[in-house]
Amino acid sequence: KTLELNPFNPIISSLRSKAEADQSDKTVKDLIWLLYDTALLTSGFNLDEPTVFANRIHRLIKLGLSIEDDGDDDLGDLDDL
Repeated sequence: KTLELNPFNPIISSLRSKAEADQSDKTVKDLIWLLYDTALLTSGFNLDEPTVFANRIHRLIKLGLSIEDDGDDDLGDLDDL
């Protein structure tokens, strides 16, 4: 299978801009990996590490709700871009 991205899609464009501005931004990394993982899921694939996927979702929910990160999430799962 091949993952095709539309470079003109506003989500892709915004993620690219944010990643170029700060390659160490863990939120941008989470968003990029979530985009990839959801593409896998919607294409019928299984995730190798569903717990990592869930942890990313939890971090982004906390961010969206302005809840302080309590540090209990394993940040070792943030792969480089």
